[in-house]
Amino acid sequence: MPLMPGAEPFRHEGGRTGALLVHGFTGTPQSLRGWAQYLADAGLSVELPRLPGHGTTVAEANLTHWEDWYAEVERHLALLRERCDEVFVMGLSMGGTLAIRLAEEHGDEIAGLVLVNPSLLTKRPDRFLLPVLRLVKGTWAGIASDIKKPGVTELAYDQLPVKAAYQLSQLWVHTRADLAKVTQPLLVLRSTEDHVVEPDSARMLLDKVSSTDVREVLLEDSYHVATLDNDAPVIFENSLEFVRRLTRTSS
Repeated sequence: MPLMPGAEPFRHEGGRTGALLVHGFTGTPQSLRGWAQYLADAGLSVELPRLPGHGTTVAEANLTHWEDWYAEVERHLALLRERCDEVFVMGLSMGGTLAIRLAEEHGDEIAGLVLVNPSLLTKRPDRFLLPVLRLVKGTWAGIASDIKKPGVTELAYDQLPVKAAYQLSQLWVHTRADLAKVTQPLLVLRSTEDHVVEPDSARMLLDKVSSTDVREVLLEDSYHVATLDNDAPVIFENSLEFVRRLTRTSS
């Protein structure tokens, strides 16, 4: 299946500290490429995969399951673990959900989590229709490019793949059930105005994880895709400081 131009994954061979970056639902590595490059320039080894069913067609997205997305990030975690002493996992939106799931299942293999507007639930009233809609409707109104900064566009599907959205809801169920297993240091960066993910997701995350090293940073000048928005430098700088603080602590 041909890729959208710009949807290619990113990899950088750097030092013995690694960062795995995970993009969001219906998005592509483009939304995190600037962040990945920033960490690469700072000397980290970086993996930014393209999730199955993303960056191609909505029809292909509807053929994927959450286990496919998870298997891909798990594979890239293993690649980083082969060449790094410690690995940090970072994600945007559903990428944050997948990062949390990795932390739940891989424990000490992950040195810390950096999550930007992570999703664990939705309060949208049409959520109750999703189990039925996935059987009769292929697409719904899209959620891409929730960005405050003028002239910036997220490379993503302009329609929501309904079957894939149902799979996301199932990923939420599994991830929410095991939040207490998260013990890693945690940095959450949350937009105060987000038209895709409600603040309830971050609230639940912070209430239920077992991590003791936890920090939340509010992004006052960005919408949901904050990694492409006005607060992108805040995300980049805070994530690198987080990594450096923890790698100094462990050395």
